[in-house]
Amino acid sequence: MQKLILVLISCLIIFSSGKVKPTHEKMEWLNLKEASEKLKQQTKPILIDVYTDWCHWCKVMDQKTYSNQKVINYLSEKFYSVRINAETRDTLNWNNRKFAYNTGYKINEFALFATNGQASFPTTVILLNDGTPPIPVPGYMEPRELELIVRYFGDGEYKTKTFQEFQHTFHSSW
Repeated sequence: MQKLILVLISCLIIFSSGKVKPTHEKMEWLNLKEASEKLKQQTKPILIDVYTDWCHWCKVMDQKTYSNQKVINYLSEKFYSVRINAETRDTLNWNNRKFAYNTGYKINEFALFATNGQASFPTTVILLNDGTPPIPVPGYMEPRELELIVRYFGDGEYKTKTFQEFQHTFHSSW
């Protein structure tokens, strides 16, 4: 019996000394069509990352902000996250409207729609799906800066507080 206990203790020490690697999920990006389909099943706000391939700060935001596990977890729970390359030549469909590539601006008309005509990259856009126009937030954001925006909309605070009221009481945890 003592040998069995000794073997079990040895096994416990051996197996518990191994390092367990934390799981790192990647951001799951949807396209507009997928987000539209998901909205039919469950209503959530949509976060759209409007970027271009040449944009340095878009890449930095992807590497630092959208790879942060707290950002990934929160957005996965509270939003449908969509990525749109502003320069796509594909025709994009949203809410029974077609958005084509605009040769004059050299970006897709959806990028103009989502940024309220003020295209800059990166721009984070919130769509509430309640008839409210898109809410664009231009520029690079660290996780803590993005947290302020997404918690305001993701937690439904926008329904009862102004952004300024929410901002005064908000404490970042990312």
